[in-house]
Amino acid sequence: MISIYNLKPKFQQLLRPVLNLLHRIGFTANHITISSIILSLVIGICFWFADLYTIFFLLLPAGLLIRMALNALDGMMARTFDQQSKLGEILNEIGDIISDLFIYFPLLKFFISDLYLVVGFLCLSVVNEFSGLLAKSVSGVRRYDGPMGKSDRAFFISILGILLFFEIPIHDYSNIIFIVLNVLMILSTYKRLSGALKHV
Repeated sequence: MISIYNLKPKFQQLLRPVLNLLHRIGFTANHITISSIILSLVIGICFWFADLYTIFFLLLPAGLLIRMALNALDGMMARTFDQQSKLGEILNEIGDIISDLFIYFPLLKFFISDLYLVVGFLCLSVVNEFSGLLAKSVSGVRRYDGPMGKSDRAFFISILGILLFFEIPIHDYSNIIFIVLNVLMILSTYKRLSGALKHV
């Protein structure tokens, strides 16, 4: 199934110089993970006030791209420099869920007419990440199947941010957008869980 997650190996190659620089100046994998959570909080706060300062809408694509880079770097740092730990795994998994909620919570403000669909989007994003983690407890392999995993959600919400910045009238179609996103997340969750059972 098509997913932006499939681009991760090439993305990691581009980040290799950054990884080496961070290691030289003393950053650890856990430092990067915590930085990603803090960044997500800042993105979420700026997003909430984007109706007052419309330039903040552009922080969504920029901030989410940086967050994706940090998410890739923490795993690379842990594997490359032997920093893997149980604490790091907990921070990474919980951090992803908390970060998603920080960033996406303001959607409730900007798409109030689609309140139930946005709440569904928030809940399904948590369930989707939990299903990938649950797959690991069942089969021993963490699942990241698309078509609406973490990276895909970041991509589509970034597009929404750009459309809102340019004041493109998307609210007439926002219910369809969130229905599609939610259905794709349900499909992604199903693929992760079914894949885990097949692996067993």
